[in-house]
Order: sequence, then structure tokens, then C-alpha cells
Amino acid sequence: MTPQSDEDEVWRQIVASYNEPDSADQPWPDSENLSPAEQEPEPTRRVIKASEPEDVDETPLVDEEEEEEGHFVPEPPPPLPKVDLATKVAWVALFGGPAYLLVAAMSGWDMQGWALFTAVAAFIGGFVALVVRMGDGPPNDSGWDDGAVI
Repeated sequence: MTPQSDEDEVWRQIVASYNEPDSADQPWPDSENLSPAEQEPEPTRRVIKASEPEDVDETPLVDEEEEEEGHFVPEPPPPLPKVDLATKVAWVALFGGPAYLLVAAMSGWDMQGWALFTAVAAFIGGFVALVVRMGDGPPNDSGWDDGAVI
């Protein structure tokens, strides 16, 4: 027999057994039945009457003990790192220059040549300062082992 004919035969058996009664009518084996102690209790439900909203049953859906037991409280995040004055000035220059130009253009202010030059120079200077301060080397606390260096 070829593998194709085996596969066709399996499909014929599946199709032929499609209308046969299920094994769902057969009882469970006793080894798979749960004892009453192992069965989960049904959750408590509240019933709300549409005609009388003030007569709502105030039974909680989940016990307060269970709610506190599974509640996760994360630890507070670490504080943000301290930023030195040069980095703060660079960020202010990076965003301050274009912000000034945008406000001046939208307000219709007459921009002098020196103000325009200062705003553009602040943007370029702030960008350059941040790029230069980024650094290119490994962190100082990397230790003696630099990993795989090729």
C-alpha cells in the first residue's frame, strides 16, 4: 500500500464514523470523578431587580480575604537619575530654539536677525552637546570582562 491510500482509508473511517453515537453518552470512569471536597464552590451572585434598584443584594462576588490574598502591590520605582546642569541646558536649547521660532511665527512678531540666529544656533548647539555627551564607550562599571570582543 502507498502512503496516500493509507491516508485515504483513515479519512473514509473518520467520515463513516461521523454519524455514529458519541462516546459522550458513556459514563465517566470512577477514577476521574471529583469528590465533593475537591469540587469548586459556585460563586456568589448578586440579583438586581429592574423595578426596584434600591433592593440590591450587597453580597460581594469575591470574598475580601481572597481579594487581598491575590492582590499584587509592586514596589516603588527607583528614583530618576540626577541630570547635570550642562545636560539640562542642552535640552532647553534643543527644544527652546524651535519653540521660540514657532511662537514668534504664530504670533506675528517681527523677528530680528540676531533672534533668529540665536534660536537656530541654540537648537544646533543643544543637539551637538547631547550627541557629544552620549559617549561611545562601554559603561564604567562593566568590570574586567568585556564579553566577546572580535
